[in-house]
Amino acid sequence: MTQILTTEVEAARKKLDEVRRATMAVYFGDPATVDLLLVAVLGKGHVLVEGVPGIAKTTLVKVLATVLGCSVRRIQFTPDLLPADITGTYVLNPREGSFSFRGGPIFANIVLADEINRATAKTQSALLEAMQERQVTVEGNRFELPEPFFVLATQNPIDLEGTYPLPEAQLDRFIMRLRMSYTTLRDETAMLKSHGIAAPAAIAVLTADELTQLQSIAEKVFVEDDLYEYIVRLVSYTRNHRDVVLGGSPRACIALLRTAKSRSLIDGRTFLTPDDIRLVAPAVLEHRLILAPELEGDVDTRARVVAEAIAKVPYRKAVRPT
Repeated sequence: MTQILTTEVEAARKKLDEVRRATMAVYFGDPATVDLLLVAVLGKGHVLVEGVPGIAKTTLVKVLATVLGCSVRRIQFTPDLLPADITGTYVLNPREGSFSFRGGPIFANIVLADEINRATAKTQSALLEAMQERQVTVEGNRFELPEPFFVLATQNPIDLEGTYPLPEAQLDRFIMRLRMSYTTLRDETAMLKSHGIAAPAAIAVLTADELTQLQSIAEKVFVEDDLYEYIVRLVSYTRNHRDVVLGGSPRACIALLRTAKSRSLIDGRTFLTPDDIRLVAPAVLEHRLILAPELEGDVDTRARVVAEAIAKVPYRKAVRPT
């Protein structure tokens, strides 16, 4: 793997600080949520943002997309939405008597899938190929999606009427799930003070090409062999837990590695540490666990299992011969 330079990391950290400041100038909320979104984007992953209505989930995603300088398309998921409404379809040109492909809203750098669990399983499945392979297939023809490409989806965890739970295979495609809660007293007070006056507009501080370069730098963060083993042992713990039917997959190991590297870059380091892995582990692993039937749906149990893994799986640096 190519050696990462300290100057590269420092320049990247400064750019990411600009992204954070520009986002927080418009979004009133927890800076840690913004950092986790950046971690996922740098790790080339999709994010499921979950929280009760009215806490600015959609606003945060739209602001971040603008700040990153990426093209963004919003899809409002409803029960009558069809797969072609996402991927696009062939349309007839009456003048020429031929069919041409008209791309859907999936053809953007950032796709905001708003209330993703309101669409049927058939429509949700239209995203699977796009999320995994960065392409769509329509009537046997393959179309590449733009780079970079992310799906940032939102869902309301308390509203069950008229919703369709995401299948486990699709949940596993999300590199992390962010659980947003109510803002702090200070942030909510600041939001009220700004209400009724012209809100600051989000400004682009990056371009899509610059974001791609930052992703390449994150990939070059140095990782000791012991840390690879530590990641695998953390994920393996979830597979053998008494309350878990199906633990983290090998894809979870990859997601944990990529997001931990991104966390290192945001902190301005050229190397990975065990703390980077522990910091991102809850957001990366919790939504991937399938619990025993009597515990299914219990968010607290998922959090407890991952917390146990972090607490009980030690990091041991091997003593190697010199």
